[in-house]
Amino acid sequence: MEESSPRMTGGTREAPVNISPAVAAHAEGEEIEVLESTDVLPVAPEEVVSPQLIQWKSLFDKMSNKRSNSFRRAILQGSRQLKGCSLRDEVGLGLPQRLVRHVAYETLPREVDRKWYFDSYTYCPPPWLILAITIAEVAVFMYYGIQLDRLVLQVSSPSFLKSPLPYHPQLRAQAWRYFSYVFMHTGIEHLSLNMAMQLLVGVPLEMVHGALRIGLVYVCGVLAGSLAVSVTDMTAPVVGSSGGVYALVSAHLANVVMNWSGMKCQFKLFRMAMALVCMSVEFGRAVWLRFYPPAFPPCPNPSFVAHLGGVAVGLTLGVVVLQNYEQRLQEQSLFWIFFCVYTLFVLCAVFWNIFAYSLLDVRIPPAP
Repeated sequence: MEESSPRMTGGTREAPVNISPAVAAHAEGEEIEVLESTDVLPVAPEEVVSPQLIQWKSLFDKMSNKRSNSFRRAILQGSRQLKGCSLRDEVGLGLPQRLVRHVAYETLPREVDRKWYFDSYTYCPPPWLILAITIAEVAVFMYYGIQLDRLVLQVSSPSFLKSPLPYHPQLRAQAWRYFSYVFMHTGIEHLSLNMAMQLLVGVPLEMVHGALRIGLVYVCGVLAGSLAVSVTDMTAPVVGSSGGVYALVSAHLANVVMNWSGMKCQFKLFRMAMALVCMSVEFGRAVWLRFYPPAFPPCPNPSFVAHLGGVAVGLTLGVVVLQNYEQRLQEQSLFWIFFCVYTLFVLCAVFWNIFAYSLLDVRIPPAP
């Protein structure tokens, strides 16, 4: 229904002007954003950000074709106004609501997005994907721990690679192994580090961005990890969920750095340093294991290159996903650029696996 209102100009009453609902909503959205930027929402003192980071973030937002969150809010909620107090100042919240508020401050850089998420999240569906993957990894590890009669350095068992799950270069024609290797780990030390990072980072991200988007980043990191090994470390097998885990963690850390002043999580510098330490320890363990004399030559120990493939996915495709909260990825130019680059890498790696091993006369270790 259109609205009309007379307007006085120089003492003369003009004819009523028809305003469409969409234009009215857009005007209201602009008003909300102005109020948000002035005195409605309390703003903490800005931290110093380097000019290079500001230029990169501006280019990133332009390439992402980001729409105004206040405009989206006005379209969906009509005349609803933002609350004057900060989300952190709200009292009387139950444990589930406090958890949602904590997750909002952990992952979202803008107060309007945090309030939007806090008002709309219902725990339905719950963050099931990361939890299901983690439970499956623990179950597989316990099964092979009992079967191999060891929990530490299971990779040293002669039957470890006989499972249908790990990637092995001699069995690279079995396509499922490019994904299923995530459920096998070299030992409890490998599983523990991956599981800790996967739960602490993956579950909050899934609560905010949903299972579909986080699953996309995770699976792309897993596939990129195994393909990177097949191209650069052609004789080595692969086990562990490091490709998917490093994709999520790298995307989250990059998002925090790009929105440093907006991220209001507590002790963010210390926590970011701890995340980098955990990633470095796990990567160092993988590098050491790769060059440690194998228990059953000529097959080498599992490769560490999957970690690097996951990081590459996280810093490209993953950052785009996390930057565009509540916005359609298919409308973002940068998403399609990175997705096309990723697809090109997958196709090139497939052709490499088909032809390069025979052309280069690579001596592949025998199948387990």
